[in-house]
Amino acid sequence: MLNKTPLIIFLSIFIISCKISAQKDGLLNSKQGNFTRQDSLRGSITPERSWWDLTYYHLDIEVNPNKKFLSGKNTIQYKVLQSNNRLQVDLQPPLKIIKVLQDGKKLEVISEGNAHFVKLNSPQERGSIQSIDVYYEGHPKEAIRAPWDGGFSWKKDSNGNHFVATSCQGLGASIWWPNKDHMYDEVDSMAISVRVPKNLMNISNGRLRKVEPHTDHTTTYHWFVNNPINNYGVNVNIGDYVHFSEKYQGEDGVLDMEYYVLRDNLDKAKEHFKDAPKMMKAFEHWFGKYPFYEDSFKLVEVPYLGMEHQSSVTYGNQYKKGYLGRDLSGTGWGLKFDFIIIHEAGHEWFANNITNVDIADMWIHESFTAYSENLFLDYYYGKKAAADYVIGTRRNIQNDKPIIGKYDVNNEGSGDMYYKGANMLHTIRTIIDNDDTWRNILRGLNKTFYHQTVTTKQIENYISKQSGIDFSKVFDQYLRTTEIPILEYQIHKGNLKFRWANTVKGFDMPIKIKDGKKEIVLQPTEQWQTVSITSDSIVPDRNYYIDAKEIN
Repeated sequence: MLNKTPLIIFLSIFIISCKISAQKDGLLNSKQGNFTRQDSLRGSITPERSWWDLTYYHLDIEVNPNKKFLSGKNTIQYKVLQSNNRLQVDLQPPLKIIKVLQDGKKLEVISEGNAHFVKLNSPQERGSIQSIDVYYEGHPKEAIRAPWDGGFSWKKDSNGNHFVATSCQGLGASIWWPNKDHMYDEVDSMAISVRVPKNLMNISNGRLRKVEPHTDHTTTYHWFVNNPINNYGVNVNIGDYVHFSEKYQGEDGVLDMEYYVLRDNLDKAKEHFKDAPKMMKAFEHWFGKYPFYEDSFKLVEVPYLGMEHQSSVTYGNQYKKGYLGRDLSGTGWGLKFDFIIIHEAGHEWFANNITNVDIADMWIHESFTAYSENLFLDYYYGKKAAADYVIGTRRNIQNDKPIIGKYDVNNEGSGDMYYKGANMLHTIRTIIDNDDTWRNILRGLNKTFYHQTVTTKQIENYISKQSGIDFSKVFDQYLRTTEIPILEYQIHKGNLKFRWANTVKGFDMPIKIKDGKKEIVLQPTEQWQTVSITSDSIVPDRNYYIDAKEIN
């Protein structure tokens, strides 16, 4: 077991760090409810976004680590859904759009903060496929504390080589490349070409198609992503990398699992990354097939903690078990796996396969993925170990604000989307009380919403329908309020009087309790009820995330 005092201090720092991203790009005002036009331009499906559907990107850039400078273009291909002549592209300063071309002709661009409105000259006929080339350059925002405060991380390895990486969740992909920076519309496929100094490699998403050397001592690495990808999942990682790989026999055939690490870390990576195929086995069991066989699975070492970049999961956990060598649950079970490998790879199913339409619903990414940590333990160490872990993570819950944020203004909800969300899912699993059904629900989510963007209501309705249980009040309670249900009870002369308090109207979640050695199921409501019991005390099942209070 870990020494408790430093763990608590660490957890406090961790929770505070997770909230940093919510205070960037105008989100501090959003948190307080003072939303701006920039919040709406970023967070809503504006008229300048709604009329066109992304089909393809080609991001073609040069990164100069010595000057911390970025230049190049993004080709944005789209299908016209309805005729319009004004298109929104997003790019955040200090980067600047140099010019925008369509059919080789320069277009007028009107900039409003991070949003840039392109006036199109050629006819935009419904059903046609069109494209624009957006040229840009500048010194991109430098990440202060990646990945919570994103941008470019400009670091060097122990040998003095440049070690560079991007991260941008919350802050937005437009912090380093021009795109349609809203989660609702994922591009169907994407090419990524990155030119770097010849002594370095660039690793990005998808598969490496070509390595192109140039006479000016630079090399371009051409990557291609076959599957839909969300904007913040796109990444650039530059370093003195070495590569090793393995073949994994998975549910959809042979999966290429690729690993890129700094040269000096090759030997320990080969040992430590054994958690990766273990992860794949457990998660394919619980969630269904890995969603991106065509693009492979990669772990890429970076100079920050790590992030869920699709098919290019980044890793910086210092080759330690747990979270930088610590157990976030305080139970000891968190030291049985590398937190970053398990958590960030879990996002391949929840975030990259199933993606929230609006960042207000980011619990869909984080709650299921935080819960995946204990499902990994469940697969290898059993149900009790998994329960110990997820219940242990309750120490991280703050109940500061609702898990769901405000819609259409790029507003995240509470950081409780991680472990309060995970405990909500654990509670739902306990209510369903059939692990085959629960597993089929998790697999069914990934099959039904395969490569799709979704809303909270879609996820709620699916779980309720497939389980045959109306969980609407449970979701309302845990996602939309900060209140924890309280089971109030009195015991008098063999009678147990009970009810729910501190709940949303109509809350009637069933709960198991121990009456001596006997287990009984109560169906509390907001009204007092009475049942006969045989003992003078009760013990609520620990697997429900509730409080209990005996009323004298």
